[in-house]
Amino acid sequence: MATVEPLLREARVRLSNIDWQTYLTLRDNDDNRNVRMTYDRGILEIMSPSKRHERVGYLLGRFIDEWTDAFSIRVQACRSMTFHRQDEERGLEPDNCYYLERVEQVLDREEIDLACDPPPDLAIEVDVKSGSRGRLPIYASLGVPEVWRWWNDGIEVYRLGRRSRYQRRDASEALNGFPVAAAAEILRDKWGSDDGQIMRAFRKLVRQRKGAADQSSS
Repeated sequence: MATVEPLLREARVRLSNIDWQTYLTLRDNDDNRNVRMTYDRGILEIMSPSKRHERVGYLLGRFIDEWTDAFSIRVQACRSMTFHRQDEERGLEPDNCYYLERVEQVLDREEIDLACDPPPDLAIEVDVKSGSRGRLPIYASLGVPEVWRWWNDGIEVYRLGRRSRYQRRDASEALNGFPVAAAAEILRDKWGSDDGQIMRAFRKLVRQRKGAADQSSS
């Protein structure tokens, strides 16, 4: 069975003229579990995440966990699961992904099959050295309603609109009220701190937002 040699840092390799079955064979091989693969109609990109890449994705995931818990938002996290559609000849792994609006439809699923299951409501892409905008058409063809993109130490929010194209938004619809800009600021300003310090800063922000929301509803 084919394998991919380990890549250094956040190296990316692009291969052309790769058929669908070869992509699945590579993706399903346990020896390749630590690499990310993006398949786009014969083009296969293989990426080995860097430490910075993984840490940003991990911390953003913890931010979302804190937010959904504080505001009692039903959610199912699926991390970097592979999802693809053979009819579109496209597939990828996000850095994080979440079911929110459609969480009831997948709560009991062991695996996701886009032929009968909905895609995640929110996907997160972390870009450290190279851009992921080229992955947006893949997300669009798979029907993901919202994508967050970490780029240049900030979070860009993209919402799927008419003609299956993403449009930039100032705020998230998938996680209404989530402090996108403030979350990015905490990651920037406290990057040299340990994870505990970063999370305490974000929890403080969540408490402030929760208190303001409780006051406005009382």
